[in-house]
Amino acid sequence: MKLKSLAAIVALFAFTLLVQAKLTVVATTADLGSIAREIGGDRVEITMLAKPTEDPHFVDPKPSFIIKLNRADALLEGGAELEIGWLTPLLEGARNRNLGLGQPGRVICSKGVEMLEVPTVLDRAQGDIHAAGNPHYLTDPANAKIVASNIAAAFAQLDAGSTDFFQANLKRFITQLDTKLAEWQKALAPYQGRRIVAYHNSWPYFAKRFGLKVDLFLEPKPGIPPSPAHLAGVIAKMKADKIGVVFVEPQLSRRTAENVARNTGGAVVEVSHFPGGVKGTEAGYLALMDHIVNSLAKALAAQK
Repeated sequence: MKLKSLAAIVALFAFTLLVQAKLTVVATTADLGSIAREIGGDRVEITMLAKPTEDPHFVDPKPSFIIKLNRADALLEGGAELEIGWLTPLLEGARNRNLGLGQPGRVICSKGVEMLEVPTVLDRAQGDIHAAGNPHYLTDPANAKIVASNIAAAFAQLDAGSTDFFQANLKRFITQLDTKLAEWQKALAPYQGRRIVAYHNSWPYFAKRFGLKVDLFLEPKPGIPPSPAHLAGVIAKMKADKIGVVFVEPQLSRRTAENVARNTGGAVVEVSHFPGGVKGTEAGYLALMDHIVNSLAKALAAQK
């Protein structure tokens, strides 16, 4: 074989590897990972750190996570202090300059989101509160469009040759999301103003988007386990105000929620912030929101 031919084959092989190379992306949670898959398609390889059934505030920082972060081209984090208790030591151990604050590979997905419940005074006596506001903003589908745009912009900066691909996927995702949002709003429109009890205060964005009220919680304060006295007060309030639905997430006590519902004639609706957190939502963010809206509409329709 001639040297020129060999050189041409080597060059072609190197070019093929370059073209086929995928961005290595680490997402802290499954909702971010799901949206990133919509945008990145087959040009990204995504690893999610927190399991969809875990409390995202308290994730076990496994040594394997350090290796994943060390090798990552990009990190997608929710921001608003959601991961503050466990992500920082992992990043310190990973020593990946590409993921430093201000670097293209560090994607703070909350950028551009209007945060709710930003405290005027930080007081730990109030429970698990966040200085930047309530971090569970992706329960509002409109915020998913902002997050998707942030991710698309970051991917394009890291892989400029795929910019058109990422933008086309972004456009398709937003179109699908707008269509579904109209369906979800129609499904919940008959229940405007209705109150829902939640175990943990993680639904203000959902409530605002769909015209609901989620202002009574099984936890006396965010992150504080409910006492019998507090639960008795919640039950009395539910009876007096005729509140018949209790939201509970997989990492929280379903037994407690069922006990409250049983004593009020209400219904427990199992929900999650993360695709895969509830059975039937593994397909992604849209499937998750479908489950939440449809399950809630069904439960509200059954209330007298």
